[in-house]
Amino acid sequence: MIGFRFSEFKEDTTQSPFDRLLKLFLELMTYTSGDVEETFDWMKQLDAAHNITDDYTLDDFRKDLERKSLLRIDPKDSKSKITSKTEQLIRKRALDQIFGKLKKGDAGNHQTKHIGKGDEATTDKRPFQFGDTFEQIDFTESFRKAQINHGIDDFRMTEDDLEVVESSHKTQLSTVLMIDISHSMILYGEDRITPAKKVAMALAEFITTRYPKDSLDIVVFGNDAWQVQIKDLPYLTVGPYHTNTVAGLELSMDLLRRKKSSNKQIFMITDGKPTCIIKNGEYYQNSWGQDPEILNKTVNLAAQCRKLKIPITTFMIAEDPYLQKFVEQFTEANNGKAFYSGLDGLGNFIFSDYERNKKRTI
Repeated sequence: MIGFRFSEFKEDTTQSPFDRLLKLFLELMTYTSGDVEETFDWMKQLDAAHNITDDYTLDDFRKDLERKSLLRIDPKDSKSKITSKTEQLIRKRALDQIFGKLKKGDAGNHQTKHIGKGDEATTDKRPFQFGDTFEQIDFTESFRKAQINHGIDDFRMTEDDLEVVESSHKTQLSTVLMIDISHSMILYGEDRITPAKKVAMALAEFITTRYPKDSLDIVVFGNDAWQVQIKDLPYLTVGPYHTNTVAGLELSMDLLRRKKSSNKQIFMITDGKPTCIIKNGEYYQNSWGQDPEILNKTVNLAAQCRKLKIPITTFMIAEDPYLQKFVEQFTEANNGKAFYSGLDGLGNFIFSDYERNKKRTI
């Protein structure tokens, strides 16, 4: 029978009071953009409404955070700030929430379908070819083949007897993740920036732990565009900005030009059309998002990325039909991809697309 089966809720009693509160603390820190005092205010309100503490109080929890080096006092303003250790815990939590817990056996599993001179051995064997290295030769198999071909009494080994272990080539991928921080990311009663931050933190943790040879750069764009570090992600906030997609693309292209990897891509998380460019040293803005000059310049950059073999995958987290025409035009110019995603499905889309792009040469 199709349906839901309900059972009595049983609280997890295996976790310590500190661990239970830490989960809540890390979650709220993303929503408050790293504001420790605001996070504790929220926790106090939740405690008053739902009794989340007992003998172990929020003051005890705060002291333990400091004792475990998860909180520090900033000497400049004497305020509590989280440490780099806490920032990493926030990223790991985002990774667990969005991508699921990675199995240790999956580490390094990012091969292409191409076989050749690589750095990861396979179980396949093939005859020796000019250019193969000494280290690739399987001597056990080569001796066996020589005995079969020439016999034991007249044993000799020729080039035709040599067998080598086939290897697979692992791609290295350079990615720029563009995040829209224009004002519309928090308009209409919907918080779009927090899911975008969570995805960025999860992707950053995923790449740095599973694919350490890959690179990830984060670019945020509003009226202008600038690069942020991975450690800055929990603190991102939306500003009173228009959407200068051109500035974001220009900075992303500049970052990718410096990468030695031949495989490059741009992921762009946005919720609307471009509404701003810089013209003659000044902001040229059109809040309606229908300005031909702004749209044409954005599409032209998408075409330039195509010539540079930089595919752009656009994740549109607003599903308004009027936005789709521009996204389709932009995607066609780049020969890229576009996903019209709700907030809940954003992480799965990005994770799947990153994995697909790792398995082929872009």
